[in-house]
Amino acid sequence: MVIKIILTILAFILFFIIFGKLIKKNDTNYVYILLLQALGITVEFLEIITDSHFSIWVMAIMYILSIVLPIALCIIEKKWINLSEMIACTKAKLYEMQGKDEKARKILLKYIDKYPNSYIMHKYLASIYEKNKKVDIAIDEYIKTVEINKKDYQSYFKVANLLNEVNRKEQAKDMLYELLRKNPKYYEATMLLGDILYEQENFKEATNIYIDALKYYPERYELYYNLGMTYTRLNDFQSAKEYYEQAAQINSLLYVANLSLAQIALMYNEKEEAKQYLMKIIQTQEEPDATAYYYLAYICALNGEKDKALQYLTEAIEEDESYYEKAEKQIVFQFIIPKIKRPNKNEKKENTKILTKKEQDAIFHLQEMYELVGNLNKKDIKELRITEEKNKESKEQEKE
Repeated sequence: MVIKIILTILAFILFFIIFGKLIKKNDTNYVYILLLQALGITVEFLEIITDSHFSIWVMAIMYILSIVLPIALCIIEKKWINLSEMIACTKAKLYEMQGKDEKARKILLKYIDKYPNSYIMHKYLASIYEKNKKVDIAIDEYIKTVEINKKDYQSYFKVANLLNEVNRKEQAKDMLYELLRKNPKYYEATMLLGDILYEQENFKEATNIYIDALKYYPERYELYYNLGMTYTRLNDFQSAKEYYEQAAQINSLLYVANLSLAQIALMYNEKEEAKQYLMKIIQTQEEPDATAYYYLAYICALNGEKDKALQYLTEAIEEDESYYEKAEKQIVFQFIIPKIKRPNKNEKKENTKILTKKEQDAIFHLQEMYELVGNLNKKDIKELRITEEKNKESKEQEKE
């Protein structure tokens, strides 16, 4: 009986707390909670004064309504969202699930008119605008969420990402720099900023961004991979090779990393090393890779292995007919290409390997550089290697 009296007193206290919220916030939604509490308290009170013993199910419902419900509401409001926001969000979500985004938007706007500093509502409204491709309004709403909650790094990133999508690159960069200043561990911000800098051919700054991120994510192969591509564009092939190797060590299935390592090895006339990387591609890829076969054919032709060169070149052309025309232009294939039937352009095989623009740029740049140094003699290549080693030592000294 004593426990029941204590619980009844607790129920009354919680009732007055919720009533206080009703008065303070002038929100009639609390009336519904008060009615449910009143129902639970009434049942409790009747049990005490009549000295009755209700069933366990009635008791459970009674305490849920009078004690559990108001306590849960107080905890939720303290940590996440208040009752009015909860109800408005639920209504908006139900409309959104039915594809009625306009009705959901009106509910959110109506609430924001009454409570203009509602962080959750501004963020929800921004997501609806974003979904409906109303980018400028979405950006404005996300900015409002950031102004209300300075630590909402996700909305910071959303603004930067949307600015980037509408080609407002400089504003996007400013947002990302500010975000990384506030939270240097924000990985997605690092990757997006690196992509923008790479696209703008600001390769030196892109390397700085990726290297800073390595302090927090030393096991993320994407950072090493992007550093490899960025140093490739800086013509620092020794550094590119090191980062590609680290990326491939973490993720052995990285196609572009292994291909780029093969291209760099060829650039320095290290044919056996290039061959190893190309064989790794062939062994790890689910489908045959035309580029790897083409380079293997090229290496075999240079080594005088005409039968192997013919075999690899045939496989490359079967996968991608454009390599037939490329091979025709190479002197090293002049005795091999006549043995291969010219492909029928009407039966072109679809290329299933999808590369990003950044990956395509890195591969193409290495191809250009290989063609550029292809006519250098061994002495020139050796001097190029020595120069890069000196550059590497100089960088290490600068770091120290």
